Amino acid sequence: MIEDLKEEKIVNKVGGRFKLSTIIQKRMVALNRGARPLIETQSKNLMEIVVREILEDKIYLDRTGNVAIRGEVAPDVDKFDAGPSLADLM
Repeated sequence: MIEDLKEEKIVNKVGGRFKLSTIIQKRMVALNRGARPLIETQSKNLMEIVVREILEDKIYLDRTGNVAIRGEVAPDVDKFDAGPSLADLM
């Protein structure tokens, strides 16, 4: 899992290191707040879950900087907490 973060593949998939850091942070917050993983796993390691979700194209950053689920038009905030906004992280 950590090896995947060293590869350029995941960095290129999300559009850069800053975006990768942002999506990881926001998705981990959502998982900590009770969001369900979008992949089948027995792992409780949140970083591993998020990295797999990215690599399997389950999540991405939308144009507003929020985590979105691939295939949905817009995330339902009640169903899926995208975590802090970009303003909260600055």
